[in-house]
Amino acid sequence: MSVIDIRTATITSKGQIVIPSAMRKGLFEVGNKVAVIAKKDRIEIRPLDDIETRMDTAIASEKALSKLWDTPEEDEAWNYL
Repeated sequence: MSVIDIRTATITSKGQIVIPSAMRKGLFEVGNKVAVIAKKDRIEIRPLDDIETRMDTAIASEKALSKLWDTPEEDEAWNYL
């Protein structure tokens, strides 16, 4: 992903920051939930709806694949690891 904008913010003694209004318009509305994701070199703030959509896809994929993976043959194969 390419960088669209860079702004600064100050972290308060309570660990709070304000997302600049120009950046939150269109992405974050008052009262909406967000996901705060810690990575090795950064923290990401994403709309929770975006994360839930991705999680739903992952869960659906896991359910579909479990039919193939949840077999006695698969269990036996894992015994050697």
